[in-house]
Amino acid sequence: MKKSILSFLSLLFCFTVIQAQVKSPDAFLGYPLGTKFTAHYQILAYFKYLAGTDSNIKLISYGKSYENRELVVAVVSSKENMENLEQLRKNNLGLSKAEGGQVNINKQPAILWLSYNVHGNEASSSETAMRMLYNLAEGVNRQAKDWLKNTIVIIDPCLNPDGRERYVNYYNSVAGLMPDVSPLSREHYEPWPGGRPNHYYFDLNRDWAWQSQVETRARVALYHQWMPEVHIDFHEQSYNEPYYFAPAAEPVHQDITAFQREFQIIAGKNNARYFDKNGWQYFTKERFDLLYPSYGDTYPLYNGAIGMTYEQGGIGAGLAVVIANGDTLTLKDRINHHLTTGLATLETVSDNAYRLVAEFKKYFSQAAAYPPGLYKTYVVKADNLSRMKKMAVLLTKNNIKYAFGGDKTMTGFNFATKKTVLFRVGRNDMVINLKQPASVLANVLFEPQTVVTDSNTYDITAWALPYAYNLSAYGCKELFNGEFPDLEPKKDSAVVLTKPYGWILSWDAVEDAQVLIALHRANIKVRIAEQAFTVGGKIHQAGSLLVYRAENEKLNKLIETDIIAFSRKFRKAFIPISTSYVEKGKDFGSSVYPLLPVPKVTMVAGTDISSQSFGEVWHFFEQELNYPLNIITEQNIGSLDLAATNVLILPDGAYARRNMEKLEDWINLGGKVILMEDAISSVAGVKPFDIKKKEPVVKTEKKVFSRIYKEKDKDNSADAIPGAIYKVTLDKSHPFAIGLGDIYYTLKTDDKIYEPLLKGWNVGTLKQDAYVTGIAGKNVQEKLSQGMLFGVQPAGKGNIVYLSGNLLFRSFWESGKQLFVNTIFLVF
Repeated sequence: MKKSILSFLSLLFCFTVIQAQVKSPDAFLGYPLGTKFTAHYQILAYFKYLAGTDSNIKLISYGKSYENRELVVAVVSSKENMENLEQLRKNNLGLSKAEGGQVNINKQPAILWLSYNVHGNEASSSETAMRMLYNLAEGVNRQAKDWLKNTIVIIDPCLNPDGRERYVNYYNSVAGLMPDVSPLSREHYEPWPGGRPNHYYFDLNRDWAWQSQVETRARVALYHQWMPEVHIDFHEQSYNEPYYFAPAAEPVHQDITAFQREFQIIAGKNNARYFDKNGWQYFTKERFDLLYPSYGDTYPLYNGAIGMTYEQGGIGAGLAVVIANGDTLTLKDRINHHLTTGLATLETVSDNAYRLVAEFKKYFSQAAAYPPGLYKTYVVKADNLSRMKKMAVLLTKNNIKYAFGGDKTMTGFNFATKKTVLFRVGRNDMVINLKQPASVLANVLFEPQTVVTDSNTYDITAWALPYAYNLSAYGCKELFNGEFPDLEPKKDSAVVLTKPYGWILSWDAVEDAQVLIALHRANIKVRIAEQAFTVGGKIHQAGSLLVYRAENEKLNKLIETDIIAFSRKFRKAFIPISTSYVEKGKDFGSSVYPLLPVPKVTMVAGTDISSQSFGEVWHFFEQELNYPLNIITEQNIGSLDLAATNVLILPDGAYARRNMEKLEDWINLGGKVILMEDAISSVAGVKPFDIKKKEPVVKTEKKVFSRIYKEKDKDNSADAIPGAIYKVTLDKSHPFAIGLGDIYYTLKTDDKIYEPLLKGWNVGTLKQDAYVTGIAGKNVQEKLSQGMLFGVQPAGKGNIVYLSGNLLFRSFWESGKQLFVNTIFLVF
């Protein structure tokens, strides 16, 4: 069977392989493709070799991974197109900006972008990319040469080189002379964290819209320079699964157009035609939906393209493995299947190139003239300028236009109350008028309630940016514009005092943690106000930081010079105070202004810990805080030294009870442990942890079992919560909540909730009306009511922080970062 595949492909695509000057991947690498895994540097070397020998191939280097591996794409087309490539790119870009009135679409080729290996251990993809580019090289495949006359192909051979190398290096280190085809052999089981994620253990296929990772930012920036008509994301799934290609499963977002749906069917039928001829198994219209906006298929769809995912069975298959039906699946098989869909899709794009370009132009013209959705303008209030600026950066990265301010009263849907009310537009409020080319993506990112037709969705079902950024917002049915391009310039009202008593700093942004870190690194003592106070007629909220001159001058005679330098460096106001006497509140000698200790933070890594949760914390400390983080394994928990570690983070995961019991003495002496999500379950019943899961009330009525066999693969919708937003009521007087006020919106992906702490602080609770948006079944909504999600329990001289909810979810849940820095730096 395996020997027939290549001959079939030759017949299938009418290969006319000329005695070409160009080397095949086999000849270049020195081994038949599929007999071993190719290192990333060799893949790049082959791409560079082809680009050096073929003037119709252009290589673009677009960035580096976190581990400094080069990211490249190859652009290939006909000689005529390549000679006019830059103008064709600009023409296509003009269409995406609804500015293509002068573009002759009869002469405009369609752009097909092929993305390989976004998940590092789905390793057949990058091998396929070499074979694909070879087939498009001059003099190799005559039919492909015809297709390239009206098509430009962009090939990214490896979106995630760090993850791929992690997988390949492991496999090569354990593989024998011959592949061990037994599914039980060790070469089919990767160690933690596996090769799927990138360096920081992020899933890059869920990062397209958020662009939290360096690889994604670089790739999406390049993507927006080309804006292809079709984007294919090549993946692998369980090796016992047949091949998947479009059309996709429900739910499909309502803003995806009729043509985008139709073309998925057109492409799918052409793929099926070739698979049927060879008897290869496949499935469509199942499992892989089109809802969550940050995938490699949905993000292009919301940007006017045809986005499709192709999934080959193969995760963990190594070079060969026996699958459930008794056949042996090889790497060569996987490469050939991916090559087939790649070439078949190129054929489909070429056959439909004119219509693709015409529909692409129409998409953006309609998006700019007739925005989708119920609301035509979104207004985001300037509750927090730091988070507002970060939202502006995100919108800019996604080509979404916005402005600021106005002087008008509007009627709009209030995201917080879910009621239509009158509101006033302020000077620094952000106004997103959807009458723009990016209106579809903007609407998807802002809409308060996403229509979901099937609870069996593959990912979260709620992500509206006002909730993620915890900013008040309104959806308006009217179109109107902001009046200013930027936020109002900040007025310099700094007061200069000679020999002040001290300085006051506000704490309401994640960036304030960087100021505190800098002060601590300079050995400057910093205090926190546990209560509000008034100085100079101005109210300073609880959570304000204070630096006293006299207590710091003993060690630092240049304290005033340092404060001025930090103020300029961080553009942070240090408000001088002339006296310890406070007009309202406690004087500065009071115990309500305690010193903040310097956090010495350790985090646990290991096999039973969520690599995603671990990676989110790791990335946050290194890339956003630039703060040292010690990483240990679980078996070393019992060796913690309070002098070296006073904060211990346990990411989401399962921990051995014997290790949790070892924490009691360390906590009682002054340590702080932060338990994230399922880590809480590991300490139930262990001293000194006073936490108890809230159990649902058992109903006594008789259950009626009416489930039928054909629905066996469906979730019980009553128990489903793939990702919904809940409103958390905060105790704003606690340091945990500083910078957010009364309410925090959390993304819940489970139904866990806890009984209120009897000896501690229930700083984040769910009330009866806490559900906001997203799929949450009836049973889930009954459970997630009247209980605690976030708590702080004093224990001896230390503290235990319970976080039943992911504050750092995929690094785009910006308001959660505020709570997280509070737990690290303020909660002691």
